Amino acid sequence: MGRGQGIDEDKRATLRRFAAVGAASPLAKFADGEAAAESASPVREAIAGYLASTPGAHFSKLRDDLQLGTGEAQHHLRRLLDASVVESHRDGDYRRFFPAEQFSDFERVALSYLRRDTPRGMVLTLLRDPDATGGDLADALGVSQATVSKYAAELDAAGLLSREDGYAVEHPETLVVLLTRYADSFDADTVDFAADAADYVRYDPPE
Repeated sequence: MGRGQGIDEDKRATLRRFAAVGAASPLAKFADGEAAAESASPVREAIAGYLASTPGAHFSKLRDDLQLGTGEAQHHLRRLLDASVVESHRDGDYRRFFPAEQFSDFERVALSYLRRDTPRGMVLTLLRDPDATGGDLADALGVSQATVSKYAAELDAAGLLSREDGYAVEHPETLVVLLTRYADSFDADTVDFAADAADYVRYDPPE
């Protein structure tokens, strides 16, 4: 098999894997009747499935993880956005994508920050050790204290962190749920955290 054929097969396998999730996602409301047959697309199903398991992904990550071309990804995302299956939100230099109508404003903001390595690392460290100082965070993450201070200010403004008396995670139950539910879409450290999440914060969902 030639190299090009191998790449195509790899792409097809990736799309099929996420399309299986997308078929059971909000894509079902994409269209009905004749429009459904016209609009059905394995790529759009894959995008919907990908965002169901990786909410808050930005365009480049989605495109690269699904092995799509830039124009191809833009076209199918636009179709999903126009159909209100997917929604997007600006996050600094990024535009992040989410399944429509599945997250609160706070959850979308939280997921956007958790998609960034340093803010996620800060949240994970503080959930594990609520007494961690700025220096502790810098050492744990291998960044400068200035970097920690910069992101702490952003997380404070976003409502994820309090700086009134040291650093304290705000809405820890919500953050633990998001980190645990989507752990596989972050990194190995988050997967490790999720395995022991009950040790850090007790979450009692409303009945």
